[in-house]
Amino acid sequence: MHQQKRQPELVEGNLPVFVFPTELIFYADDQSTHKQVLTLYNPYEFALKFKVLCTTPNKYVVVDAAGAVKPQCCVDIVIRHRDVRSCHYGVIDKFRLQVSEQSQRKALGRKEVVATLLPSAKEQQKEEEEKRIKEHLTESLLFEQSFQPGLITMAILRT
Repeated sequence: MHQQKRQPELVEGNLPVFVFPTELIFYADDQSTHKQVLTLYNPYEFALKFKVLCTTPNKYVVVDAAGAVKPQCCVDIVIRHRDVRSCHYGVIDKFRLQVSEQSQRKALGRKEVVATLLPSAKEQQKEEEEKRIKEHLTESLLFEQSFQPGLITMAILRT
C-alpha cells in the first residue's frame, strides 16, 4: 500500500514564532538606539507571511510592517521610535508579530515584543551595576552565614 504524505493540520494561533530580540529598549539620550531591528525567523518547510501590529502606532515607524519569509530564511524588520519625549519614559508599548501560511488568511502564530523608552543609557547601566553589586553582596552574605566553621569541625570530630 502506498502511503500519501500529509502536512499536519496547523491549529490557529499555535505555531511558534521565532523573533529576536524579544524586547526593545530605546534611550532618549542615545540617538543610535532610536532605530532598531527585529529579526523574524522561519524554520519551517513552508513560506510565512507576517504582519506587525503595535499598541501605539503613532510613536513608531515600522518599515515593511507586512511581508513574507521564505522557508528556512529570516527577515529583518526595522522599527524607529519617532516620538522621543519625557512623557513616554518608562511606558511599555507592545508589538505583535502575526504569522500565517502564505496562502491562508488565519493567523497561525503570534509573538509579542515589548518596547520601552528610557531617559538615559548611562543611568540604566548605573542602575544595573548597582543591582549586580547588591546581588553579589547578598550572595556573599548568605554564603558566609551558611558557612560556619564550627559546625564543620563538630561534624569532623563526630566521625
